[in-house]
Amino acid sequence: MDRCRNTLIQKIFTLITGIACLTAITQAGAADTITEAITSGKSSGSLRLFSESVRNPGQVVKKADGITSRLRFGYETAPFKDFSVMYEAETVHAFGAENYNSTVNGKTQYSVVVDPEGTEMNQAILRYNELESKTDIKWGRQRINLDNSRFIGTRSWRQNEQTYDSFMLVNNYLPDTTITAGLLTNLNRPNTDAAKASFGGQAGNFKMNSSPILNVKYKGLAAGEVVAYGYMLDFDLPANAAFANRSQFDSTKTFGLRFKGSTPMDSNNLLYTAEYATQSSFKDNPATYTNKYIFAEGGVDIKIAEFKLSHEVLGGDGANAFSTPLASLHNVNGWVDKFVTIPASGLKDTFFTATTNLADVNFMAVYRDYRADTGGAKYGTEWNFQALKNFDKNYMVAVKYASFKTGATTPNTTQPWNFDTNKFWVWGEMKF
Repeated sequence: MDRCRNTLIQKIFTLITGIACLTAITQAGAADTITEAITSGKSSGSLRLFSESVRNPGQVVKKADGITSRLRFGYETAPFKDFSVMYEAETVHAFGAENYNSTVNGKTQYSVVVDPEGTEMNQAILRYNELESKTDIKWGRQRINLDNSRFIGTRSWRQNEQTYDSFMLVNNYLPDTTITAGLLTNLNRPNTDAAKASFGGQAGNFKMNSSPILNVKYKGLAAGEVVAYGYMLDFDLPANAAFANRSQFDSTKTFGLRFKGSTPMDSNNLLYTAEYATQSSFKDNPATYTNKYIFAEGGVDIKIAEFKLSHEVLGGDGANAFSTPLASLHNVNGWVDKFVTIPASGLKDTFFTATTNLADVNFMAVYRDYRADTGGAKYGTEWNFQALKNFDKNYMVAVKYASFKTGATTPNTTQPWNFDTNKFWVWGEMKF
């Protein structure tokens, strides 16, 4: 965690609160309004227990077993003249011998489970929400999830959530249209800045120069919704950042179109999604390239179950690949997380997904086949299974299993997709 940045943001929010209180005192009748805004706000909280086991058969690195808890509390004031303030903190605690590499604890002899211990600010937001113009503005540390979180998301799967220091505006004034625009200045990653002590510049949070993003969604078509987007990410990498996988955090500009919808077919629904984007080097990126992104998906919802066949291409020319460093990641390209960084030859991910509900338990099974975009080399295959049960809106428990089998003829540790990996999770969450 960047302590200096956290301290600065905390001081700014303290100053804002102080000014608001001073205004309430000096303006007749305003004190009661401010007090009501503070005392009639809403609180939130959750407790999450999480267990992750990692096995890498045939590898020197030891198996990992991480058991952690996360306690999260938040409070948001009621609006005062369309302004409100929200703050959320979380603390992560590890149980037992901590036999895993959290990227912070220095236990590099174990496989990685990115759930380091620590307490930090998760969100801190000054918000302006004007109902008449349908404008919502947020400034501070916050969650951002756009579309399916393939390009910009929170990585809420980890105990320490990925968030953004940013200025965001959402406007719904035009019919059937949502315009989301913002400036990103820092990516707060799940392993926190403390990971730099063990792994150097490639770990921890990543500062960005003011990076503009724009996402425009139109829902006025009967067949589905259309999204046009542009993300211009200008990473401020440290001067000595000549580390492995640096290209994942080199500056890029990405522009794309996405279409998603469904059409009734007798008593069922046909499902379809199509997306295309281009990405090229930007600002101080040392490379010069342009790569493509393609996603096509078709499926059917038969009420008792849903089936989808999907194909995703992240282009690579052998030297540079299409990168999505702000993605939620765990919900794309397999749960084993072999492709958090896309290989230089790119990635073709073809997968089949089946979901159903039995006795109020949600079941999911996914089979994936991974190949290189350039050269067609087979990276491997993966099976994912999950069972999840919600008890009203406040409680849930789940288990899931993922198994990756490499396609390499001579498995080794040069790249993560060159060796088999199995992962197993059990977790539960209580919201209050």
